[in-house]
Amino acid sequence: MSLAEEFLLLAYADDGTPLTDGMHLDNGLGGAVLLDLAMASRIDVVDKRVVVLNAAPTGEPLVDQALERIGRASDDKPRKPGYWVSKFAQDTRPRVLEKLVADRVLTMEKDRVLGVFPRTRYPAAQGTEPAVETDARQRMRVAVLGDGTVEPRTAALCALVAATELDRKVFADLDRKRVKARLQEISQGEWAAKAVRATIEEIQSAILIAIVAATTTGAGASS
Repeated sequence: MSLAEEFLLLAYADDGTPLTDGMHLDNGLGGAVLLDLAMASRIDVVDKRVVVLNAAPTGEPLVDQALERIGRASDDKPRKPGYWVSKFAQDTRPRVLEKLVADRVLTMEKDRVLGVFPRTRYPAAQGTEPAVETDARQRMRVAVLGDGTVEPRTAALCALVAATELDRKVFADLDRKRVKARLQEISQGEWAAKAVRATIEEIQSAILIAIVAATTTGAGASS
């Protein structure tokens, strides 16, 4: 299962609705796709630009298509990680949801709020939290409560959750101050290659920029 799939499962409540706003969720998913490529040693960050190291497919269609897009762009002009986070944020969520439904991890339900407004929810297909989500939560919880080295995949997921402020939901029952400090330590730790750490930094910057831009636009529209 890709990081994008794990992240999405963590970002949805048991009733199949998102736990955070679309801006945080979609940018997190965009970052997850880029992280999947970095952890698979398919890309690197050189002079603050994403470059392809290995164009061989990973076996994950969504990730492989992202690799192709980066490869085509690199032939013309390499882009910053933040650029790709924003690009992948535009269409990753529906594709990941579609795959999880097809794999029978989630199911799709349509209803109306107050009997008027259409809504689509994605609750667990079996009626209980998917095993893959439970596993991700347990790995992250052990990492946050511990103080040792964290394996790369779990560390990457922790960094994504921290970057999107989803940690407030995932670790709601833990001491907030301790969680924040530990997640920062994990995000900055020597747990993965330079490319992955650089990608994490860019994800955090991209989300912050998106929030500021949205806030500014909203303020201008209301004035």
